[in-house]
Amino acid sequence: MPDTQQAADRASAAPPAGNGVDRFFKISERGSTVGREIRGGLATFFTMAYILVLNPIILGSAKDKFGHQLDAGQLVTATALVACVMTVIMGVGGNLPLAIAAGLGLNAVVAFQIAPLMSWADAMGLVVIEGILICVLVLTGLREAIMNAIPQQLKQAIGVGIGLFIAFIGFVDAGFVSRIPDAANTTVPVQLGAVGRLTGWPVLVFCLGVLLTVALLARKVKGAILISIVTMTLVAIAIDAAADIKSWGLTTPKVPDKVVATPDFGLIGHFSLFGAFGETGALTVILLVFTLILSDFFDAMGTIVGVSAKAGLLDEGGRVPGIGRVLFIDGAAAVAGGVASGSSNTAYIESAAGVGEGARTGFANLVTGGLFGLALFFTPLLTIVPLQAAAPALIAVGFLMMTHVKHIDWDRYDIAVPAFLTIAAMPFTYSITDGIGAGFVSYVVIKTVVGKAREVHWLLWGASALFLVYFAIDPVEQVLGVR
Repeated sequence: MPDTQQAADRASAAPPAGNGVDRFFKISERGSTVGREIRGGLATFFTMAYILVLNPIILGSAKDKFGHQLDAGQLVTATALVACVMTVIMGVGGNLPLAIAAGLGLNAVVAFQIAPLMSWADAMGLVVIEGILICVLVLTGLREAIMNAIPQQLKQAIGVGIGLFIAFIGFVDAGFVSRIPDAANTTVPVQLGAVGRLTGWPVLVFCLGVLLTVALLARKVKGAILISIVTMTLVAIAIDAAADIKSWGLTTPKVPDKVVATPDFGLIGHFSLFGAFGETGALTVILLVFTLILSDFFDAMGTIVGVSAKAGLLDEGGRVPGIGRVLFIDGAAAVAGGVASGSSNTAYIESAAGVGEGARTGFANLVTGGLFGLALFFTPLLTIVPLQAAAPALIAVGFLMMTHVKHIDWDRYDIAVPAFLTIAAMPFTYSITDGIGAGFVSYVVIKTVVGKAREVHWLLWGASALFLVYFAIDPVEQVLGVR
């Protein structure tokens, strides 16, 4: 039965609203109950709570241009705070069971692509700019125009490439893969483990974590990623207590002295809106912001439509109810993430878990957001998770994003080649921007040489021109005498 028909049937069969809360959130009208909404809110939280661990690890493991790292405890606070506030706002303002938190993939762009070029404050300022521009695009109606400019299969390739990039980061962070020092005089850039083979208990924790995570996913266990992180953290604590471990990396898994602590809001407001322009130049800033917008833009749209469809909330034309408000709130979440130094926040596909438990309204978000609020006070528990216990989640997320490769028509070279270059360039160059640029430029070139230049949207021509300058910036600077 079509999702829109399901929505119509539920509406006609729904009992009359019983109270103000019911009427405000249209709980009965959408065929739901308060109990179902609560269960849905709980399910959504427990399937996405892993971000409270992964976001601090991803951002905290990177250094900015000046060698500075963000504090793990402060990152937990920033992550939980923005997720709490924006999830509640989405529930009240958008009335969809659609939770919001720091975006995986987006935080990788900030940590490994942007921060090395400037200070953390400057990097978070770009996240704020990204969110503001998304809000402007929503208000002007340009968001749909830009979405239509990029071929759907190239969008899928961008997601796949980011997935491989995230997985590569997971393998490296866990020590399963390491860089071969230049002094080795070899053309092989990376190797298995630290010495060409796996050694030590920490890597074993990672390997067991990967197996546990994929096993739980295969069994379709709800909260599989979170369960794996918690389980392997307990295993790591036990191993650390029993064995002589030289180093776990950034985080040593030890039982904390206390479970509850006062949130540390030290990162809130620590951003510079225009500092990046002085550090890297206007062209680089434009390309970095463009990358953030692109990463956030289409993931959010796909998530919003997908979750709404699963809930049977699309109208007869396949549109999401109140889509303008929903998209604006999603853009505002990016702004909030930058202001809090927690990276860009966006809608989470894990919200589908709550829909599966019966959630149909924004009331479920009050539950999910409330639990994120409680997490603010349990920072000590969230900062004992070692990279080896959390990195399997990156492998799992990479796999889930990789599944979109099936939507690409590999028999059509005019789309298959740009898709391949997009996917391959991201992990191989350790750069999401470079992957997107390779895909855009090759798409325009191939379409032109096969006589289909008219099929390329003018926005893609403009973006490709920017990327050409970006890739050729060294000779361009020499010609212009900038150096």
